[in-house]
Amino acid sequence: MPRTGRRLTVPVIALCLALAGCSSSGASGAPGAPTPSENSPLGDIPDDQVFVPYAAPDGAFTVDVPEGWGRTDAGGAVSFTDKLNTVTLQELTGRPQPTPDSVRAGELADLAAHGRNVTLGAVEQVTLPADPAVHATYAADAEPDPVTGRTVRDDVELYVFWRDGTEVLLTLSGPHGADNVDPWKKISTSFAWNR
Repeated sequence: MPRTGRRLTVPVIALCLALAGCSSSGASGAPGAPTPSENSPLGDIPDDQVFVPYAAPDGAFTVDVPEGWGRTDAGGAVSFTDKLNTVTLQELTGRPQPTPDSVRAGELADLAAHGRNVTLGAVEQVTLPADPAVHATYAADAEPDPVTGRTVRDDVELYVFWRDGTEVLLTLSGPHGADNVDPWKKISTSFAWNR
């Protein structure tokens, strides 16, 4: 997480979180500043968010990701994060074609066993522009905030794309109750195989 050069106290951090993040556009109550009823709920991705294409290092696929989000590469996966939302992509090779049952028995069973307070949801086959994919939903606790120790409950969507033995796991997560239906749809429907 980037450092600002200032130490914020816990009450200031809590206030920023309550207002859906600190913004440099002005303080609440300033002329032209949004009223509390106009602020987005915690975790909502702004309607004016810009998306840019991300290409896999091997060129196998592309997908649109939010511009300006912090990027992390770890364990064969790449993640893009801003505040409490994360987009993660992981490419696996030599995999059989997934089905809802295989995703339940594989990826979701592993998450339930090793995740933080995971509650599994629906698993279904969906048709997207890139080909059919398996779509699963679940809820899980995010890692505790390193400063406050607060844990946020996340709603998570998992898309499993597959072609010729290559599987790509696209995971979209954000705080429970955040209205990210449109951004998550934009990302999932932008996924495209390049070969």
